[in-house]
Amino acid sequence: MHHHVLYDDGHHKCVAFSMPHDEESVPSNQFLIIDGKEAAVIDPGGDLTFTPLTMNIVKHTNLNNLRYVIGSHQDPDIIASMPRWLIHVEHASVLIPKLWERFLPHYNSAFTKGRLKQSLSERLITIPDGGGYYPLGNSGIVAMPAHFLHSVGNFQFYDPISKILFTGDMGASMVGNSGEAVTNFRSHISSMEGFHRRYMVSKKVTRLWADAVRDLDISMMVPQHGCRLEGQEVFQQFLDWISQLDCGIDLFNEQSYQFKQHLPAPVAEAELSL
Repeated sequence: MHHHVLYDDGHHKCVAFSMPHDEESVPSNQFLIIDGKEAAVIDPGGDLTFTPLTMNIVKHTNLNNLRYVIGSHQDPDIIASMPRWLIHVEHASVLIPKLWERFLPHYNSAFTKGRLKQSLSERLITIPDGGGYYPLGNSGIVAMPAHFLHSVGNFQFYDPISKILFTGDMGASMVGNSGEAVTNFRSHISSMEGFHRRYMVSKKVTRLWADAVRDLDISMMVPQHGCRLEGQEVFQQFLDWISQLDCGIDLFNEQSYQFKQHLPAPVAEAELSL
């Protein structure tokens, strides 16, 4: 696993981790924020990442310093490792969207048995749809609504000290990792376009999001897949681009739901005779 320090002022630190490219799984980035003696991990992933991630986290802070394990939404590459964090890091709370609170236990039967069942409600902190502020050390993390980008219950996280916006799937690309910054936005579009056309729900929500964050003071925008976008100039270029991109349901029509050619022949013939 690679790790890259994105910010470090001696008290506050942000670190990005990424697994080497694997043809059988979607490459993803995981993030650690440290403020003094408290830390949070964002979108820690599943079983593929749990062991290498914890081995790398301890190079920066003690696991007992973890106050939050944060999941932006429900996908396996985001938070499928939640049961392992609950068991092995006993003092950490799991911070998740309230919408997904009752779905996540399906990831592991340990949620329904014994001691873990009794303590589960005490370990979970749910984020309401409007977001919130979650103290960390002498600072805190802002959970920002990012619904339908792509998940129906989705959040992004802003660190007001480093001014890093952790954007999840927004801005994702299938090239590089968060240790690499985009140097030419126009040439980078081809690495993002297909993903955003399919995974973002519609131009309506991408524009609403872009308008909401346009005045945000950021040093970098760091997605959960691929390279980071560093600096205000690139950030504004991205907002302009995503605000104009037809995506998701914008691209769907009647042809998107054609299936009759796949029916067995007798069924298809009976359908046509009606």
